[in-house]
Amino acid sequence: MDDAALPSFLPSLLDTTKPTIARVYDASLGGKDNFDVDRRVWERIRAAAPHQGDVSQMNRRWLARVVGYLADEVGINQFLDLGSGLPTTENTHEVAQRHNPEVQVVYVDIDPICSAHGRAMLEENDFTTFVEADMTRTADLLKHPDVVRRIDLDQPVALMQCGTLHHVPDEVDPAGMMREYIDALPSGSYVAMTHFWDPAEEDAELSKKARELEHAFTKLGLGSGYYRTREQIASLFGDLEMIEPGLVGLEDWWPTGPRVRRLWPEQHLILGGVGRKP
Repeated sequence: MDDAALPSFLPSLLDTTKPTIARVYDASLGGKDNFDVDRRVWERIRAAAPHQGDVSQMNRRWLARVVGYLADEVGINQFLDLGSGLPTTENTHEVAQRHNPEVQVVYVDIDPICSAHGRAMLEENDFTTFVEADMTRTADLLKHPDVVRRIDLDQPVALMQCGTLHHVPDEVDPAGMMREYIDALPSGSYVAMTHFWDPAEEDAELSKKARELEHAFTKLGLGSGYYRTREQIASLFGDLEMIEPGLVGLEDWWPTGPRVRRLWPEQHLILGGVGRKP
Protein backbone atom coordinates (compact mmCIF):
# COMPACT_ATOMS: atom_id res chain seq x y z
CA MET A 1 0.00 0.00 0.00
CA ASP A 2 1.25 3.48 -0.88
CA ASP A 3 1.67 5.35 2.40
CA ALA A 4 1.01 8.67 0.69
CA ALA A 5 -2.34 7.69 -0.81
CA LEU A 6 -4.59 5.99 1.73
CA PRO A 7 -7.88 4.54 0.46
CA SER A 8 -10.88 6.68 1.35
CA PHE A 9 -12.33 4.10 3.76
CA LEU A 10 -9.28 4.25 6.06
CA PRO A 11 -9.32 6.63 9.03
CA SER A 12 -7.47 9.87 8.35
CA LEU A 13 -5.65 9.70 11.69
CA LEU A 14 -4.19 6.24 10.94
CA ASP A 15 -0.56 6.10 12.12
CA THR A 16 1.49 4.60 9.29
CA THR A 17 4.81 5.16 11.09
CA LYS A 18 4.41 2.27 13.52
CA PRO A 19 4.10 -1.41 12.58
CA THR A 20 1.09 -3.43 13.70
CA ILE A 21 0.66 -7.16 14.19
CA ALA A 22 -2.19 -7.31 11.68
CA ARG A 23 -0.28 -5.52 8.91
CA VAL A 24 2.95 -7.46 9.45
CA TYR A 25 0.92 -10.68 9.29
CA ASP A 26 -0.67 -9.40 6.08
CA ALA A 27 2.82 -8.82 4.66
CA SER A 28 3.79 -12.37 5.66
CA LEU A 29 0.85 -13.68 3.62
CA GLY A 30 1.90 -11.62 0.60
CA GLY A 31 -0.96 -9.16 1.07
CA LYS A 32 -1.05 -5.54 -0.03
CA ASP A 33 -2.67 -3.95 3.02
CA ASN A 34 0.55 -2.97 4.76
CA PHE A 35 3.02 -0.11 4.81
CA ASP A 36 6.78 0.33 4.47
CA VAL A 37 7.24 0.15 8.24
CA ASP A 38 5.41 -3.20 8.36
CA ARG A 39 7.41 -4.60 5.46
CA ARG A 40 10.70 -3.56 7.10
CA VAL A 41 9.75 -5.46 10.26
CA TRP A 42 8.71 -8.46 8.20
CA GLU A 43 12.08 -8.47 6.39
CA ARG A 44 13.92 -8.46 9.75
CA ILE A 45 11.84 -11.44 10.87
CA ARG A 46 12.54 -13.23 7.59
CA ALA A 47 16.27 -12.67 8.08
CA ALA A 48 16.02 -14.75 11.27
CA ALA A 49 13.44 -17.19 9.85
CA PRO A 50 13.43 -17.38 6.02
CA HIS A 51 10.40 -19.67 6.03
CA GLN A 52 8.21 -17.78 8.51
CA GLY A 53 5.90 -16.96 5.60
CA ASP A 54 5.24 -20.68 5.28
CA VAL A 55 4.15 -20.63 8.92
CA SER A 56 1.60 -17.90 8.15
CA GLN A 57 0.24 -19.87 5.19
CA MET A 58 0.08 -23.05 7.27
CA ASN A 59 -1.75 -21.17 10.02
CA ARG A 60 -4.30 -19.99 7.46
CA ARG A 61 -4.88 -23.52 6.15
CA TRP A 62 -5.38 -24.75 9.71
CA LEU A 63 -7.99 -22.06 10.34
CA ALA A 64 -9.90 -23.09 7.21
CA ARG A 65 -9.94 -26.77 8.23
CA VAL A 66 -11.09 -25.98 11.76
CA VAL A 67 -13.81 -23.53 10.73
CA GLY A 68 -15.08 -25.98 8.12
CA TYR A 69 -15.23 -28.74 10.73
CA LEU A 70 -17.04 -26.58 13.28
CA ALA A 71 -19.53 -25.11 10.81
CA ASP A 72 -20.25 -28.33 8.90
CA GLU A 73 -19.66 -31.34 11.13
CA VAL A 74 -20.47 -29.74 14.49
CA GLY A 75 -23.09 -27.28 13.25
CA ILE A 76 -21.79 -24.16 15.03
CA ASN A 77 -23.58 -21.12 13.60
CA GLN A 78 -21.83 -18.26 15.37
CA PHE A 79 -18.12 -17.45 15.43
CA LEU A 80 -16.27 -14.85 17.49
CA ASP A 81 -12.88 -14.38 15.81
CA LEU A 82 -10.52 -12.46 18.10
CA GLY A 83 -7.47 -10.61 16.82
CA SER A 84 -8.66 -11.52 13.34
CA GLY A 85 -6.35 -9.20 11.42
CA LEU A 86 -7.02 -7.93 7.92
CA PRO A 87 -9.50 -9.58 5.58
CA THR A 88 -7.74 -11.90 3.15
CA THR A 89 -8.56 -15.14 1.35
CA GLU A 90 -10.25 -17.98 3.23
CA ASN A 91 -11.46 -15.85 6.11
CA THR A 92 -13.57 -17.39 8.86
CA HIS A 93 -16.81 -16.04 7.36
CA GLU A 94 -15.97 -17.28 3.86
CA VAL A 95 -15.33 -20.82 5.05
CA ALA A 96 -18.22 -20.97 7.53
CA GLN A 97 -20.80 -19.41 5.22
CA ARG A 98 -20.02 -21.92 2.46
CA HIS A 99 -21.56 -24.50 4.79
CA ASN A 100 -24.31 -22.25 6.17
CA PRO A 101 -24.89 -18.84 4.53
CA GLU A 102 -26.49 -17.53 7.73
CA VAL A 103 -23.60 -18.24 10.11
CA GLN A 104 -22.96 -15.15 12.22
CA VAL A 105 -19.31 -14.05 12.30
CA VAL A 106 -17.91 -11.23 14.44
CA TYR A 107 -14.31 -10.24 13.79
CA VAL A 108 -12.49 -8.33 16.52
CA ASP A 109 -9.21 -6.46 16.18
CA ILE A 110 -7.65 -3.50 17.96
CA ASP A 111 -6.09 -2.16 14.74
CA PRO A 112 -8.35 0.55 13.19
CA ILE A 113 -7.23 -0.39 9.67
CA CYS A 114 -8.69 -3.88 10.17
CA SER A 115 -12.03 -2.51 11.28
CA ALA A 116 -12.23 0.11 8.55
CA HIS A 117 -11.12 -2.22 5.79
CA GLY A 118 -13.27 -5.08 7.02
CA ARG A 119 -16.42 -2.98 7.23
CA ALA A 120 -15.82 -1.62 3.74
CA MET A 121 -15.41 -5.12 2.33
CA LEU A 122 -18.40 -6.60 4.16
CA GLU A 123 -21.00 -3.88 3.72
CA GLU A 124 -23.27 -6.27 1.82
CA ASN A 125 -22.78 -9.27 4.14
CA ASP A 126 -25.63 -9.15 6.64
CA PHE A 127 -24.19 -11.91 8.80
CA THR A 128 -20.65 -10.60 9.34
CA THR A 129 -19.23 -7.54 11.08
CA PHE A 130 -15.96 -6.09 12.34
CA VAL A 131 -15.56 -4.71 15.86
CA GLU A 132 -12.64 -2.49 16.85
CA ALA A 133 -11.83 -3.57 20.41
CA ASP A 134 -9.09 -4.84 22.71
CA MET A 135 -9.47 -8.60 23.17
CA THR A 136 -7.58 -8.44 26.49
CA ARG A 137 -10.48 -6.44 27.99
CA THR A 138 -12.78 -9.44 28.14
CA ALA A 139 -15.79 -7.94 29.92
CA ASP A 140 -15.83 -4.82 27.74
CA LEU A 141 -15.57 -6.84 24.55
CA LEU A 142 -18.40 -9.22 25.45
CA LYS A 143 -20.61 -6.21 26.26
CA HIS A 144 -19.83 -4.41 23.00
CA PRO A 145 -23.16 -3.61 21.25
CA ASP A 146 -22.15 -5.31 17.99
CA VAL A 147 -21.03 -8.43 19.84
CA VAL A 148 -24.24 -8.54 21.92
CA ARG A 149 -26.36 -8.00 18.81
CA ARG A 150 -24.67 -10.77 16.81
CA ILE A 151 -23.56 -13.38 19.34
CA ASP A 152 -26.10 -15.21 21.50
CA LEU A 153 -24.24 -16.45 24.57
CA ASP A 154 -27.11 -18.79 25.36
CA GLN A 155 -26.17 -20.85 22.28
CA PRO A 156 -22.86 -22.58 21.40
CA VAL A 157 -20.15 -20.29 20.05
CA ALA A 158 -16.82 -20.94 18.32
CA LEU A 159 -14.18 -18.66 19.82
CA MET A 160 -11.20 -18.30 17.48
CA GLN A 161 -7.75 -17.37 18.82
CA CYS A 162 -5.69 -18.09 15.73
CA GLY A 163 -2.16 -16.72 16.09
CA THR A 164 -3.20 -14.14 18.67
CA LEU A 165 -2.30 -15.15 22.22
CA HIS A 166 1.43 -15.37 21.50
CA HIS A 167 1.25 -11.58 21.19
CA VAL A 168 -0.15 -11.24 24.74
CA PRO A 169 2.67 -10.84 27.30
CA ASP A 170 2.77 -12.83 30.54
CA GLU A 171 2.06 -9.75 32.64
CA VAL A 172 -1.38 -9.47 31.01
CA ASP A 173 -2.08 -13.05 32.17
CA PRO A 174 -3.33 -14.70 28.95
CA ALA A 175 -4.44 -17.82 30.85
CA GLY A 176 -6.57 -15.69 33.18
CA MET A 177 -7.98 -13.81 30.21
CA MET A 178 -8.94 -17.09 28.54
CA ARG A 179 -10.61 -18.32 31.75
CA GLU A 180 -12.89 -15.28 31.57
CA TYR A 181 -13.81 -16.03 27.96
CA ILE A 182 -14.36 -19.73 28.61
CA ASP A 183 -16.49 -19.01 31.69
CA ALA A 184 -18.70 -16.75 29.54
CA LEU A 185 -19.22 -19.38 26.83
CA PRO A 186 -22.25 -21.69 27.03
CA SER A 187 -22.02 -25.45 27.12
CA GLY A 188 -21.26 -26.95 23.72
CA SER A 189 -19.00 -24.08 22.68
CA TYR A 190 -15.54 -24.54 21.16
CA VAL A 191 -12.23 -22.70 21.44
CA ALA A 192 -9.78 -22.97 18.51
CA MET A 193 -6.25 -21.74 19.08
CA THR A 194 -2.79 -21.64 17.51
CA HIS A 195 0.27 -20.42 19.40
CA PHE A 196 4.04 -20.12 18.85
CA TRP A 197 5.77 -23.03 20.60
CA ASP A 198 9.06 -23.41 22.45
CA PRO A 199 9.81 -27.17 22.56
CA ALA A 200 12.10 -26.60 25.59
CA GLU A 201 13.43 -29.97 26.73
CA GLU A 202 11.48 -31.80 23.99
CA ASP A 203 13.94 -30.59 21.34
CA ALA A 204 16.91 -28.46 22.39
CA GLU A 205 17.85 -27.47 18.83
CA LEU A 206 14.35 -26.32 17.93
CA SER A 207 14.08 -24.58 21.30
CA LYS A 208 17.16 -22.54 20.42
CA LYS A 209 15.49 -21.56 17.14
CA ALA A 210 12.36 -20.55 19.05
CA ARG A 211 14.44 -18.27 21.29
CA GLU A 212 16.02 -16.66 18.21
CA LEU A 213 12.61 -16.09 16.67
CA GLU A 214 11.19 -14.61 19.87
CA HIS A 215 14.07 -12.15 19.88
CA ALA A 216 13.35 -11.25 16.25
CA PHE A 217 9.66 -10.65 16.97
CA THR A 218 9.98 -8.82 20.27
CA LYS A 219 13.22 -6.84 19.85
CA LEU A 220 13.45 -6.03 16.13
CA GLY A 221 10.36 -3.92 15.68
CA LEU A 222 7.06 -5.72 16.30
CA GLY A 223 7.35 -5.79 20.09
CA SER A 224 5.58 -9.12 20.68
CA GLY A 225 5.67 -12.74 19.62
CA TYR A 226 6.28 -15.05 22.58
CA TYR A 227 7.17 -18.73 22.25
CA ARG A 228 5.66 -20.71 25.14
CA THR A 229 6.02 -24.32 26.23
CA ARG A 230 3.48 -27.03 25.51
CA GLU A 231 2.29 -26.90 29.12
CA GLN A 232 1.86 -23.13 29.01
CA ILE A 233 -0.14 -23.32 25.78
CA ALA A 234 -2.28 -26.17 27.10
CA SER A 235 -3.13 -24.06 30.17
CA LEU A 236 -4.81 -21.51 27.88
CA PHE A 237 -7.53 -24.10 27.16
CA GLY A 238 -8.36 -24.39 30.85
CA ASP A 239 -10.65 -27.35 31.57
CA LEU A 240 -11.96 -27.72 28.03
CA GLU A 241 -12.19 -31.21 26.52
CA MET A 242 -9.58 -31.37 23.77
CA ILE A 243 -10.75 -32.68 20.41
CA GLU A 244 -8.52 -35.38 18.94
CA PRO A 245 -5.65 -35.27 18.10
CA GLY A 246 -5.19 -32.69 20.87
CA LEU A 247 -2.53 -29.98 20.93
CA VAL A 248 -0.29 -30.77 17.96
CA GLY A 249 1.67 -29.30 15.08
CA LEU A 250 -0.71 -27.59 12.67
CA GLU A 251 -0.09 -29.99 9.79
CA ASP A 252 -0.88 -32.89 12.12
CA TRP A 253 -4.36 -31.58 12.98
CA TRP A 254 -6.60 -33.48 10.53
CA PRO A 255 -4.53 -32.78 7.40
CA THR A 256 -6.13 -32.90 3.98
CA GLY A 257 -3.70 -35.55 2.77
CA PRO A 258 -0.20 -37.00 3.14
CA ARG A 259 2.68 -34.59 3.60
CA VAL A 260 4.53 -33.95 0.35
CA ARG A 261 7.71 -32.51 1.89
CA ARG A 262 9.46 -32.16 5.22
CA LEU A 263 8.48 -29.14 7.27
CA TRP A 264 10.87 -26.24 7.68
CA PRO A 265 12.15 -25.74 11.27
CA GLU A 266 9.96 -22.66 11.67
CA GLN A 267 6.87 -24.70 10.84
CA HIS A 268 7.48 -26.99 13.80
CA LEU A 269 7.38 -24.07 16.22
CA ILE A 270 3.62 -23.54 16.39
CA LEU A 271 0.92 -25.73 17.92
CA GLY A 272 -2.81 -25.78 17.45
CA GLY A 273 -5.80 -27.36 19.11
CA VAL A 274 -9.56 -27.23 19.54
CA GLY A 275 -11.29 -27.61 22.89
CA ARG A 276 -14.97 -28.15 23.68
CA LYS A 277 -16.81 -26.84 26.73
CA PRO A 278 -18.85 -29.73 28.20
